[in-house]
Amino acid sequence: MQMDMNKPMQLLGGLSAEEFMRDYWQKKPLLIKQAFPNFKMPIPLERLRTLASFEGVESRMVRRNGEEWLLDRGPLEEIPTNDMPNWSLLVQSMDLHEQAFYDMAQNFRFIPDARFDDVMVSLASIGGGVGPHFDTYDVFLLQGNGSRTWRISQQEDQELIPDLPCRILKNFKPENEWVLEPGDMLYLPPQCAHDGIADTNDCVTISFGFRTLSLANMARGVLEAAIDQISVQSGLGIGIYSEPLIDGYRVDGLYSDPQQGPVSNPAQIPESMIEQSLEALKNIKYNDKLASRFLGCWLTEPNRVAEFEFNEEELNIEDMSPETILRLDIKSKMLYRNNEVYINGEVVEAPLNEILKTLADDRKITAELANTSDELTFELLHRWLDDGWLICD
Repeated sequence: MQMDMNKPMQLLGGLSAEEFMRDYWQKKPLLIKQAFPNFKMPIPLERLRTLASFEGVESRMVRRNGEEWLLDRGPLEEIPTNDMPNWSLLVQSMDLHEQAFYDMAQNFRFIPDARFDDVMVSLASIGGGVGPHFDTYDVFLLQGNGSRTWRISQQEDQELIPDLPCRILKNFKPENEWVLEPGDMLYLPPQCAHDGIADTNDCVTISFGFRTLSLANMARGVLEAAIDQISVQSGLGIGIYSEPLIDGYRVDGLYSDPQQGPVSNPAQIPESMIEQSLEALKNIKYNDKLASRFLGCWLTEPNRVAEFEFNEEELNIEDMSPETILRLDIKSKMLYRNNEVYINGEVVEAPLNEILKTLADDRKITAELANTSDELTFELLHRWLDDGWLICD
């Protein structure tokens, strides 16, 4: 079901998705009172402490003692009580560990899935925080419990205090200050300096983070995809971006130097070898198909803490009632572009069709729709059910 991009949203303080993306996204902060009205934490706070002790959960503990900052990485065996001020527990990827946070993140799908990173939840005692800092991603900071004072600045000075375990700004100069109560939310664009300090014990902030990709990483990824295509098409081996083939990456021929004369400097690389190496590259085109191949596979690579449960029971879609829902597991990532579809780091064997498009956009389809699939798509859906990438309600 498609969202009306021009409809005012309480989530955005009465702005429509169109207005927010035009006027605020990547541009300036926005304070939204009661973005989630009458909000109550969907899990007990003790659950955060428990998760932080697990090996497969990414967590951190930040403590401040005067000018001293201490950082411990999980798994964390001991979490301080509220008797100790100035600590903050941060637990990453809560959308993969708790269904409720995954469901909350779906409210932000007017932003491309390719940009979404994770939901982080922090629990702090009074005075707790991680210090004034800036991030390279877009973030929505929702107050989940207690209250927190946020000070922000769009200053250009990003010098950090050296030799600290945390990234703390040396010359933070706040321009705005707000107190957030449960249900209030603050949007911050990249590079916006901010400092959040817990005003109460059991202070919880829920952060919906949207990654900003490094252009260097994007360029390197496209080059890696080109290498994989050249390799597979020229008989040099395969890589993660090799299949299926993209036309135009076969490099034939051998280096030749019939005009090479005798040399007095045998250790010097011949200029003809340099020239022929560069000549071979002229036929390689860095096009949109190559970029799409890299981005599709890279952006759908499952989170490092994601573990899928293989379905030991054989499930047959044709035996399901028409209204049965087939749903992407919360750890599954699925994107598409033109005719190519990507899921969990792989290129889907079937080209994009209405069923795969609906599954990617809505993250669910009915068994009735699934039963209209072509043979290859039907086989893929069953395979994903077996692998735990797709689940049925």
